[in-house]
Amino acid sequence: MKRPERTPLAPGLEISRLVTGLWQVADMERDGRTLDPQQGAAALADYAAAGFDTFDMADHYGSAEVITGTLLASPRGQGVRAFTKWCPAPGPMTPAVVREGVQRALERLQVPRIDLMQFHWWSFEHPGYLDAMLELAKLRQEGLIAHLGLTNFDTAHLRLLLAQGVPIASNQVCISLLDRRATGAMSALCLERGVRLLAYGALGGGFLGRRWVGAAEPAEVADWSKMKYRRFIDAVGGWGALQAVLRAADQVARRHGVSVSNVATRWVLQQPAVAGVIIGARLGESEHRADNLRVFDFSLDAEDLALLEEGFAATTTIPGDCGDEYRRPPFLTASGDLSHHLATIPPVWPKQPVPGKPGRWRVDSGSVWEPLAGYARAQRIGDRILVSGTTATHGEGQLVGPGDAAVQATYILDKIAASIAALGGSLRDVVRTRVYLQDLADWQAVSAVHGRYFGDIRPANTLLQVAGLVGQGYKVEIEAEAIVDGGD
Repeated sequence: MKRPERTPLAPGLEISRLVTGLWQVADMERDGRTLDPQQGAAALADYAAAGFDTFDMADHYGSAEVITGTLLASPRGQGVRAFTKWCPAPGPMTPAVVREGVQRALERLQVPRIDLMQFHWWSFEHPGYLDAMLELAKLRQEGLIAHLGLTNFDTAHLRLLLAQGVPIASNQVCISLLDRRATGAMSALCLERGVRLLAYGALGGGFLGRRWVGAAEPAEVADWSKMKYRRFIDAVGGWGALQAVLRAADQVARRHGVSVSNVATRWVLQQPAVAGVIIGARLGESEHRADNLRVFDFSLDAEDLALLEEGFAATTTIPGDCGDEYRRPPFLTASGDLSHHLATIPPVWPKQPVPGKPGRWRVDSGSVWEPLAGYARAQRIGDRILVSGTTATHGEGQLVGPGDAAVQATYILDKIAASIAALGGSLRDVVRTRVYLQDLADWQAVSAVHGRYFGDIRPANTLLQVAGLVGQGYKVEIEAEAIVDGGD
């Protein structure tokens, strides 16, 4: 019997290149009902018996972990690979908090060790993700986790975690004929560092299928998956842009005698950093395993790729890097604009009144140097926010990215953004930055990081080489000034 191709995701972890995604369990349960775990497990067992034995889920995908745990606890669960995600609200990531998150997954999956624990973080301004990943690495050493992965991390923050020595096996990101962001800098970093990509969204919620070739734009869509990828379609140029891609994919499909969905999946599988494509399943409602297997019957050749490039030419590139759709506009998610959700994230550091100076506020970041030298991380006076020279110091004194100026600049600008946010502003209010470099050879790498944060804000900026920065391994220091329109 024909079965999906397999590949090593990490040492000792071989997976199906077609991973069965369970995020639609949440959609199936959104009316308040809960799927029967025994029936769900039986449906998963049929997938596993056909070679689709790798399942992806998360703590918030309804009862997906419970269903999978029911299968894993049964004789039919032998050899099944279960990947889950932990998506905590930003806050202090203490050892107890991290262990509790892992323990909950272990209990729901009914296993002593998680095959792949993937971590999602809502806001990089909150540095708790670094604490969480370092704690997860300790739990991996303890044997509770086999491998660590990320989900929706951008290139800069994946690089940051790798620079801290966190053992990352994979990053789960959106990749499709419509969303090609991960095929650039992200893939280059992964190929350089041995990180594999797990791709979701390859079928665009079903829109990358033959039934939509030449079809009229639907007035509305019912399920969460289509709600999400309808936003992706709008972001790349609308229904006309989708049709250009579909026409190209249909031409390729007819050349090979396969489906448009096969072509969409095959294109993603041929990206060199991709280990597997996650294809969603609606348990007990429908399955397309036989058609999905046809992606292994052909490869895209130069003529195919040229046809697809013609389709891509009609689209607009989705802005930003992988995962940005969860953190900034345009919010390309099932529920749409996440501003209300992100606004509920509390400031990383609380603001405090400046003694004897009514109307002035300050923020301390917890650095050991702030009380020692008698300065604040930032201070607000009226509508002005002044941020002290900031280095890549995490917590009381841990250096982030030793020897890597670009990584340090990423962490610094996140820290500056968090400081300004605690005082009622944002990076969009920044009017001046000054960058101090230990080594002038780092100017271009640091400037590129500065450009990612301020490319459309364009504050006044000065970049200087200095004789030396305080502290071993520090490569860059940045200060900033913001003016918050409208006052406090």
